[in-house]
Amino acid sequence: MPRLVKARSKKTGLPPGALVHIGERRAEKTRITLLEYDDAQVEEREIKDFRECPKLEGKPTVTWINVIGLHDVELLQKMGDCFGLHPLVLEDILNTDQRPKLEDYEDYLYIVLKMLHADDRTSEQVSLVLGPNFVLSFQETEGDVFEPVKERLKSGKGRIRKFGADYLAYALLDCIVDRYFGVLEKLSEGIELLEEQLVATPTRATLRAIHSLKVEMILLTRSVWPLREVISSLQRGESPLIKEPTTLYLRDVYDHTIHVMDTIETSRDIVTGMLDIYLSSVSNRLNEVMKVLTIIATIFMPLTFIVGVYGMNFEKLWPDVAEPWAFWLVMLAMAGIGLAMLAYFKKRKWL
Repeated sequence: MPRLVKARSKKTGLPPGALVHIGERRAEKTRITLLEYDDAQVEEREIKDFRECPKLEGKPTVTWINVIGLHDVELLQKMGDCFGLHPLVLEDILNTDQRPKLEDYEDYLYIVLKMLHADDRTSEQVSLVLGPNFVLSFQETEGDVFEPVKERLKSGKGRIRKFGADYLAYALLDCIVDRYFGVLEKLSEGIELLEEQLVATPTRATLRAIHSLKVEMILLTRSVWPLREVISSLQRGESPLIKEPTTLYLRDVYDHTIHVMDTIETSRDIVTGMLDIYLSSVSNRLNEVMKVLTIIATIFMPLTFIVGVYGMNFEKLWPDVAEPWAFWLVMLAMAGIGLAMLAYFKKRKWL
């Protein structure tokens, strides 16, 4: 089950902008790849030392630097110095429990969002920094989510090499949002199987599965709901870094986020209804068991009464048993006890 909150105790008492990695170390070492392209060519290489940081001023190409692994604080500090990133931006990149958001630093835009993995149902934080002619992306783990973008750049298909860095940022956002649909498909399959099990034979394992689905729905809502606002701000074109042609494509991503959000709301309502169905099924099963036990007890009550009365040893128990009033006195005592119990039950409002 995914964790909804990550521990932030390491940052307690530290000043704003203090660089501390919060989250799990998901990569063995930090790996940085650089990809430069224009309309005619594409060049890709790996950066070993950030002293190789390119001077981007005046370069006609678009530069995309992808960082995998966020635990190397010193390396990220050098990268921030190279591109002039604000310390608060580096702090947010290292804090992997951020809410999806967009921050405008005039010279560049900082975007945070969540990338979801359908296979193991986990999430990771992805940070994007969009500049005039560069895009910086930061991932927690190695993955192939951006491979389609790289393939389009290398093959020259589509518009990506004809447009600027803002279109590249759009393409990366679109890859992440499209991944949400795969996660929702997996969840829908799990919900359908769970519904069949719920109707047939609900067990404690069914209840645990419903609880796990509710947690995943909360995670999805936290990931997608704020992202809708981020995409909406981008497609309004409030920043000069976002060109008019790119805003048209950002509207399409915005529509996708709305579709994902509607699907999540529907699935969450279904899961909530499944919990009610489970409780009703368990209650009905208990009622059936109690019905059978009540029938058995009702059948044996008069039999037990008769056996109990005629099974008493009156001669040894009661010396005056020969008297004609002795039997009726015992009956009267039994009736009195029953009436006293009924009166007590009514007084306690049990009846």
